[in-house]
Amino acid sequence: MFYLSTALRNIGRHKLCNLINFAGLAAGSICAIAAAIAATSVVMLSSKVQAQPQSAASDRGPQPAISFTRIPKVPEPDAFVLHPKDTGSPAGEVWDKIYFGFRVVRNVTQPTLTPVLPPPDKRTGAAVIVVPGGGFTLLQMDIEGWTVARWLADHGIAAFVLKYRLRATPPLEDEFAVALNKEISQQNGSKPAPPDTDMPLATEDAIAAVKLIRADSIKWGIDPAHVGLIGFSAGAMTTMNAVVKSSSADRPNFFGYIYGPMDATSISSQYGTPDGFTVPANAPPMFAALAMDDPAFGGKGFAIVDRWNKAGRPVELHAYEHGGHAFGIGLPGTTSTMVMPEFRAWLQFNGFVQ
Repeated sequence: MFYLSTALRNIGRHKLCNLINFAGLAAGSICAIAAAIAATSVVMLSSKVQAQPQSAASDRGPQPAISFTRIPKVPEPDAFVLHPKDTGSPAGEVWDKIYFGFRVVRNVTQPTLTPVLPPPDKRTGAAVIVVPGGGFTLLQMDIEGWTVARWLADHGIAAFVLKYRLRATPPLEDEFAVALNKEISQQNGSKPAPPDTDMPLATEDAIAAVKLIRADSIKWGIDPAHVGLIGFSAGAMTTMNAVVKSSSADRPNFFGYIYGPMDATSISSQYGTPDGFTVPANAPPMFAALAMDDPAFGGKGFAIVDRWNKAGRPVELHAYEHGGHAFGIGLPGTTSTMVMPEFRAWLQFNGFVQ
């Protein structure tokens, strides 16, 4: 059904309060989150994450339980429906908060896009569709959605947060938490459950988002040849699937692949065929970023970058010494905070921002 992996991070020394301007949360909430994450950081990951051997899990001690607190549906006044004829409905969405403030959404059946636009005098002509992660079980709307979009808009890039379709989960928080904590236990056991990261609806939504934003380029004040994606974790997987499974006409012009799997085994099983993974002809330029201490994907090599390079396609890699998984726009106190400035610099180098 869905999987989690836990990553114990000792990051109490980092001050997350500098995220306030981006996440739109109260200062007290952010600082409380920092205190909680100092004890544990529970990371939503896809089921392709390699589970820790049982002995390694035992060495870390008891695994933290994850809990969710129901909150009212977050207003999204600027959001518009991606598929107008879709039968999905926002009525079944469940909005929760984790760690005293980070907002997540579950049970999305009606995908939407929320524009976050720069002032007219700051427009660069580029557009980026932001694809949050959450293991295809939920969407991390704060740290990998709105936060990223606001950063981009503040730097002249039109941003669109994609709320894509997800797997169904138990609506009640207690039942959901029990299921997830059971998954944590299983994934840290000696015989983890078989992986399952096939979420074609998410891929369909990402492809449709590119087509829609490109078609309405005049409305948004962008260049239709400068429309890209940036995805985080499961959002990175969705982004890559959109690149390899769409027609050449519907592909993004560029994309950011942020802490998605990069090793040869993972990319072949997730994005390839029985014959392995092949970079599409005329594949768009890729910006890849990962922390070396990522408990899910770090330390396994960068095969996907090598494949892009060997295929003669533009690619840039940033491997940060520290940052863990799900660092969003950067874990304070580490060089991962450079991920968004470096992404923009890369866009400018490749001529996607004016």
